[in-house]
Amino acid sequence: MRNFLFSAIFWTVLIGTCVLNFIIACVIWIVTTPFDPNRRINHLFSCAWATLYAKLFPGWYVQVIHRERIKPNTPYVFVANHTSIADIVLCFCLFRQFKWVSKKEVFSIPFLGWNMHLCRYIPLKRGDKKSISHMMDACRMWLRRGIPVMMFPEGTRSRDGTLLPFKTGAFALAEECQVAVIPVVIHGGMSVIPKHGRLFSHSARLIVEVLEPMRGTPHESVETFTQRVHTVMSTHVEQQRHLAA
Repeated sequence: MRNFLFSAIFWTVLIGTCVLNFIIACVIWIVTTPFDPNRRINHLFSCAWATLYAKLFPGWYVQVIHRERIKPNTPYVFVANHTSIADIVLCFCLFRQFKWVSKKEVFSIPFLGWNMHLCRYIPLKRGDKKSISHMMDACRMWLRRGIPVMMFPEGTRSRDGTLLPFKTGAFALAEECQVAVIPVVIHGGMSVIPKHGRLFSHSARLIVEVLEPMRGTPHESVETFTQRVHTVMSTHVEQQRHLAA
């Protein structure tokens, strides 16, 4: 019952603040258009918007570890594990520049999806080769401009918190553009709301852990590099799960 009441309050706050925050985002978009074509300011506002939900409720404890590993004005490919819709909010808590790669359908969600258009995030239609090609072109463009991109390499949310196999696209992109991959390990996202869940937990300990940048080694295949990053991230996921148990 407590989670039901908390969820009702959360969704009410979410809907109410989305309208107001989207209006503010539109004003920022209009005012900054002449000097901010990359939409850096809109993205930072989106970080503040998302962090509002992460910090607003007293039962949620949110901690970001090793944010300093992300150097400013440096292109990276961020890869994060994915267990919950809460992971999206938690990645914004990094308060660093990046462009999301997200399902095309998400861009149609009122206010939140519309804001993604304002920020010039990158849509992707799963299984569509043309869409995948356009997505990769957009990622290359942003990396050339010095702006990181953020991906969930599992491609879908894990049901039990274990790390699913990674798709190689993010790692091939990093190799091609000669930028580092920064693994971002999210702990506790599933405890807020699991995959396909509707009720939010009234209490949760949430950690966003930035790992050391990683690069492929000479003569290392993309598949081997992908698996190496997966192993490192999986180790951190399992360590934290054991500590929380």
